Amino acid sequence: MSVRHLLAASVPPADTAIAADVLTLSSGRVGAIVATLLGFAGVAVGGRALARALGRTGTGTGTGSVRTGAFAALAAGLIAMAIGGTVVATSDGSLGTGNGLGGAFVALVVGLIASALGALALTRSTRRRTV
Repeated sequence: MSVRHLLAASVPPADTAIAADVLTLSSGRVGAIVATLLGFAGVAVGGRALARALGRTGTGTGTGSVRTGAFAALAAGLIAMAIGGTVVATSDGSLGTGNGLGGAFVALVVGLIASALGALALTRSTRRRTV
């Protein structure tokens, strides 16, 4: 083998993404982590608002009303999906390269669940109950 052949084989092509180090926090990873945590917070708030709307806990009035929780879950879910979508759109590599693409997909799903719980709680809170 010639030296040129060995040197050409050791340099990766320019269009391939190199995986990030395990402990490196790239902007994609940070964005995916923030979006996922925000989505999980939205799921928790939306689940609590839905439970209050169904009459399982509390009275549904006061500072922590059902509508406040529902709107908070909707907002958290939409923001999580927006950040997750941005990370997906701007990711250089594929899954497993350390660009946060896997976490961004998780943020999209969790944000969708948070938005659905918020919307469902908001719908249930506006219905009138016949006793």
